[in-house]
Amino acid sequence: MVKAQADAVGLPLWEVPLPWPCTNQQYEQRMQQVLQKARHEGISHMAFGDLFLSEIRSYREQQLAGTGITPLFPLWTTRELTLKLAQEMIQSGLKAILTCVDPKRLTPSFAGREFDHDLLSELPKGVDPCGENGEFHTFCYAGPMFSRTIPITHGEIVEREGFVFADWLPAS
Repeated sequence: MVKAQADAVGLPLWEVPLPWPCTNQQYEQRMQQVLQKARHEGISHMAFGDLFLSEIRSYREQQLAGTGITPLFPLWTTRELTLKLAQEMIQSGLKAILTCVDPKRLTPSFAGREFDHDLLSELPKGVDPCGENGEFHTFCYAGPMFSRTIPITHGEIVEREGFVFADWLPAS
């Protein structure tokens, strides 16, 4: 599924296999290997979709320090403006679905739903419209940055390790 998404956006895909469970040390070691490969291939900048969590931004900047790769944060905004950002993304034609929900922050019925204006209007108070605090995660399957829509079909909704997952599969 990720390969199809990368192809639709026109970017190469570098898979980074992670063990399960994965310690932060293992994750950082694997990511350092990818950063070395990126530098070797002439990559000078890396973009992140983080919105306003300064500790995450600092972490990413630390991980890239000394690598020769400059971190970019093109969506960086304030907590107060994420509703506007979410509305602009939807208005621009972005198509996404909620693939993971933290049931401590959002009811499980949101898993598998389309990320659209209706969903935004139904989010409980305190839930970030972009899921920046980990309330939910999405899978983007179409939008102006895609050369084509990624065909998907709904799989099952399951609860694993304290989260609710909506599986989506490649459509044939």
